[in-house]
Amino acid sequence: MTNPPITHSSKCLETFANPTPERDYTIRIRMPEFTCLCPKTGQPDFAVLNLEYVPDHHCVELKSLKLYIWSFRDSGAFHEKVTNHILTELVRVTQPRFMRLSAEFNVRGGLYTTVVAEHRQPGWQAPAVVALP
Repeated sequence: MTNPPITHSSKCLETFANPTPERDYTIRIRMPEFTCLCPKTGQPDFAVLNLEYVPDHHCVELKSLKLYIWSFRDSGAFHEKVTNHILTELVRVTQPRFMRLSAEFNVRGGLYTTVVAEHRQPGWQAPAVVALP
């Protein structure tokens, strides 16, 4: 028996236990189909969202993230506000050691906008970069 296709959005972000909480590692998620509406004109805005994070005890569940991202399709939002709002909600549910959300919006009126928002857990230090020959 197959599951019916998912055709609705959701504001509910789900998590699962980090399978390797003793190690710092990076999760990268690219979301190339983000859409919201311009709050001034009502025209659609399109963006690629790039999420990078170092989990602590929880990771975001991908299906719930997809449905959450879909929930902005009919919402009016300035680029800066929606990027920071999404980061705030992801931090709230996952409590990561570090999280960065980059939103690269498509051209609008000859302008490209990229908004980068970050969260760092107090006291957390990024591991040193290892350069291999």
